[in-house]
Amino acid sequence: MVKQIKLEYNLNDLEPVIDSATMDLHYNKHHAAYTKNTNNILDNLNIKSEDHIEIFKQSKGNQSLINNGGGWWNHNFYFESLSKPDTSKISKKFMDIISKNFGSYNKFVELFSNTAATRFGSGWAWLGKKNDGSLEIYSTSNQDNCFMDHIKNKSIPILCIDVWEHAYYLKYKNNRAEYIKNYFRVIDWNKVELRYNEN
Repeated sequence: MVKQIKLEYNLNDLEPVIDSATMDLHYNKHHAAYTKNTNNILDNLNIKSEDHIEIFKQSKGNQSLINNGGGWWNHNFYFESLSKPDTSKISKKFMDIISKNFGSYNKFVELFSNTAATRFGSGWAWLGKKNDGSLEIYSTSNQDNCFMDHIKNKSIPILCIDVWEHAYYLKYKNNRAEYIKNYFRVIDWNKVELRYNEN
């Protein structure tokens, strides 16, 4: 049985960047439903693994597992990437890694923001680590992620932003750009750097 992560912060702790009403809807309704549906699908397919890589290896051609399993894992990853506003500072070491890959931190913010803003419809923007240690920015639609066969980008995710409307619409309405801009205030850079070092 796959699990919905337990948040390391309260639903109102991300305010004013992400309001508690959005967090309640996003985590307790959308994410909970994806997790429940994923477990039902895995039961029906007699898949016992809780490992996302193994699960997505078996998702080829199964759109229901792609949609719900992706919703389960992507949201776990997203919520784990967040912290209280302005409390997590990027280390000099990781700042240097960012600058080496994108020219500067500001250039990284520009590229990541543009990738998230230009994802048509619903989806995600990702920062991934390639096999050679370099970083890349890309986006996926709906609940897709790099562990699925039909996705060409195979770098290991270390950061993502959810640009489905349910992630921001209650507060930001149609102003996705403002949500993306404020998102950088709630990134848990310690978690991002840990993921980078572990992969």
